[in-house]
Amino acid sequence: MLSALDKKIVNTISRDIPLAREPFKVLSQKIGISQSALLDKVRSYKKSGIMRKLSASINHRKAGFKYNAMVAWNISSERIDAAAEVMVSLPEVTHCYRRKKAPDWRYNLYAMIHGATKKACLRVVDKISRKTGDKDYRVLFSLEEYKKSGARYFER
Repeated sequence: MLSALDKKIVNTISRDIPLAREPFKVLSQKIGISQSALLDKVRSYKKSGIMRKLSASINHRKAGFKYNAMVAWNISSERIDAAAEVMVSLPEVTHCYRRKKAPDWRYNLYAMIHGATKKACLRVVDKISRKTGDKDYRVLFSLEEYKKSGARYFER
């Protein structure tokens, strides 16, 4: 269970990191703790798995990755972990989720693929299909992006 201080730290570092010579000093002052205490906390979150990474977030469209496709796969429950392993090993796959099948929708594994062109995305889909042997899938290209943001935790 995270303490009130932990929640404040997680909320603060999940926002924009200031472009300053000592960004963690700026953040630690905002939080009300020393820079070394903040860095110790961040290291402990990383070590415990609370925090996966601390990284920059780019606008993929402006960086040249204009297309993305959510690919819904129908994978047998015996093979789903192996298929997911193939998908997550590819750099073009940014998200991969298993979901329960619905009565009128047989797909249970979803992978988000990013590419500079539709063709590039479809090449990745084909690569996954060849590596896994799975042919039952639907490719859903995004038409418009209404919102894309990282999750915000412990809002005040």
